[in-house]
Amino acid sequence: MKSKLSIALIFVLVSSLLALGDGEVKLPKKKNFHLFLLAGQSNMAGRGTVEEQDLVVHPRVFALDKEGNWKPAVAPMHFDKSVAGVGLGKSFAVALAERDESVFIGLIPVAHGGSPIESWEVGGYHEQTNGHPYDDAVKRARKAKKDGVLKGILWHQGESDSRPERAKAYKLKLDDLIKRFRKDLRVRKVPFAIGQLGQFPEKPWDESRTLVDTAHRQVAHESPLVEFVSSDGLICKSDNTHFTSQSLREFGRRFAEAYLKIAK
Repeated sequence: MKSKLSIALIFVLVSSLLALGDGEVKLPKKKNFHLFLLAGQSNMAGRGTVEEQDLVVHPRVFALDKEGNWKPAVAPMHFDKSVAGVGLGKSFAVALAERDESVFIGLIPVAHGGSPIESWEVGGYHEQTNGHPYDDAVKRARKAKKDGVLKGILWHQGESDSRPERAKAYKLKLDDLIKRFRKDLRVRKVPFAIGQLGQFPEKPWDESRTLVDTAHRQVAHESPLVEFVSSDGLICKSDNTHFTSQSLREFGRRFAEAYLKIAK
């Protein structure tokens, strides 16, 4: 069984590499290249196990790599930590691409595993990834915008703020983050989708986690351009922290539906 799986995986890898060619990507017209920022912490970066389907190239879905080059989107797309794996970005992008054959999707991975929302302020630093989450995100988004149009920001974050000393201030910080992204990227009406924290029976919510969830819901309720994306029914890996690959793919499709709802 293992040998058959290995052979199949090698076949997919070879097929994907052939599709990648010499690494050059032919981009569409700027107006047809719809860009999405993938921001937050580890569940946005993705810690799902990479499987065969995650290595299959979609001809109209790209991702900005660490060096700032467009590549066909295959897992892992994030590079915040060596454990980066399957995330929700690709299934989100494929869902949108399949709805409109004239559209190309460009994903901008900027999530930092373990990052609290305070590190997503101007000049903020996150020691775990030795990076500046907000500053890095703006820099990469501005570079990407030379090739396409920023159509949405996807956000999944809050685990690191589910603590008594942080949770109470979370809503104000999230409101500020959304306004700042829109201002600094000059997209004042760009849709913003907020993913709900994992609801894992193995890790019951406490008061602080509930406060963060409430903040997510309130921010979405208060703006027609912000949508809350439910994590109902999604399951976790054995670490009781990160979504499984299957759940992340489903989460991505839910994000796509949320985005389309705002975009209407």
